[in-house]
Amino acid sequence: MSFFPCPSIQNNALSSDLRPLNIMDLWFTARHTNLSLRHWMYISECLLNKSNKHQNSLGEFSGKPDLPYFDKAASKNVTSPLGKTAYLNCRVKNLANRTVSWVRHRDIHLLTVGRYTYTGDQRFRSINQPPSEDWTLQIKYPQIRDSGIYECQISTTPHISQYIHLQVVEPRTDIIGAPEIFIDRGSTINLTCIVLHSPEPPSYIFWNHNNVIISYDSPRGGVNVITEKGTVTTSHLLIQEARVEDNGRYQCNPSNAQPKSINVHVLNGEYPAAMQHGGQAHQRTTHMYCLIFFACMLLHV
Repeated sequence: MSFFPCPSIQNNALSSDLRPLNIMDLWFTARHTNLSLRHWMYISECLLNKSNKHQNSLGEFSGKPDLPYFDKAASKNVTSPLGKTAYLNCRVKNLANRTVSWVRHRDIHLLTVGRYTYTGDQRFRSINQPPSEDWTLQIKYPQIRDSGIYECQISTTPHISQYIHLQVVEPRTDIIGAPEIFIDRGSTINLTCIVLHSPEPPSYIFWNHNNVIISYDSPRGGVNVITEKGTVTTSHLLIQEARVEDNGRYQCNPSNAQPKSINVHVLNGEYPAAMQHGGQAHQRTTHMYCLIFFACMLLHV
């Protein structure tokens, strides 16, 4: 059975009631009229489609359709430290009566619909404070496995989506020059420890020498530590007048990251290529390369 084209909606048909059309009201009306349910379902679908096309972002009817769209200025790449709450933001314009959902692509898992959470993992929550256009997916205590692509989806037909990539990073400790450096006797040992991807600067950093905490006011003297805290925290261990007994394993121990070690070799008159002290060792290495270069040139003459 064929039907006439969808009836046009007159202004007076909408002015009496600006509320969104309710399919249950149409169902109730169908049961108390002579029209068949099939006819009423057809008319209701027409009315719903017409009303959606004439409704703008303020819930008011206008002469032209206002489709929802994403604010492209929102970041599509988010980096979050391990364990620190992550926020993935999705800004939607002209949402009107549509719904925003969040989907995790790793396992095609529906996380939230509107402000409701649809997963048993209560670390996930959708945040929206009307009249804000921001729909933010909150992930508490993020783990490395939470890294990946998340989809912010609008309930249009077909769906409109924006994808955000989350990278959860673990705090990392590095020592410049590791795993070992060579120091000329009498020079200054300068060890630099760097703490990366930390949710906040470490409350302290200890330096160990052969598994013993270094005392900065020991009788040896000439030992100093300079620490600069920030997004990237650096700690410099300075030991003046290097001695043979300063040989050994040095370890940087931040309060909120894994320790990192380096082996220090204090040499007496030897100059390996790996020496930290650049003076005579660098000069001798350069001189050796020059001799090899000229020898090769002579062989080809």
